[in-house]
Amino acid sequence: MTSPSDDDWFADESFWQATFPFMFPDSRIAAAEQEVVQLLALAQCGGDGAGRKALDLACGPGRHAVALASRGFAVTGVDRSDFLLGHARERAARAEQHVEWVREDMRAFVRPRTYDLAISLFTSFGFFRDDGDNAKVLENVAASLKPGGAFVLDLLGKERLARIFTATNSHDLPNGVIVHRHRIVDDWCRVSNEWILIEGEASKTFRFSHWLYSARELRDMLVRAGFGDVRVYGDLGGSPYGVDAARLVVVGYR
Repeated sequence: MTSPSDDDWFADESFWQATFPFMFPDSRIAAAEQEVVQLLALAQCGGDGAGRKALDLACGPGRHAVALASRGFAVTGVDRSDFLLGHARERAARAEQHVEWVREDMRAFVRPRTYDLAISLFTSFGFFRDDGDNAKVLENVAASLKPGGAFVLDLLGKERLARIFTATNSHDLPNGVIVHRHRIVDDWCRVSNEWILIEGEASKTFRFSHWLYSARELRDMLVRAGFGDVRVYGDLGGSPYGVDAARLVVVGYR
């Protein structure tokens, strides 16, 4: 089985259904609590969200949105996937937390001057073939933040990927194995991926690609989108962005 065109791979619900056990194991779900503690400190937001609003863009199964709600934020979680939003609703119900869940394309979602904090974590940015669409997402976030609001964006940086890149790797799953094949394309602007999920004698192949950004490129994009103060870190804990950085984390302030 092969997925549709890699231009709109993120709209293929079968991709999220098939890869959910690999993308969101229990350990990754549990890590959200500490990640939220870290990102609030990094964005200088404090731990008490009472009276403040937060936007989780491409919220997936809601792990960070629910953690923010538990700290008093009025949270909006936005995702295009009905499947992932179903998991998010279940997680919020189990935690007895209220979150506004919105099924929407991030290129279209904008609520002017509404949020004190916006987040986009776990390499959920850079999906769109036209990089102008990715820039539009940042413009929407900037417009949706109140003056002084903060945006925390977390992804795998181009510098880090160049250091650790392997063309093929694999991971064991509870009922099979997932094989990853990667190609750098468009002069190191994008990475093209093929994920092969093997369970017994059955296999499914998903092809997708996304943009790669260096710290400089991403910082400049945020500035062009309307962020006045942009800071770069190597993880959510605030480490410097250098050759050993695990992640590329950019915090932009309105």
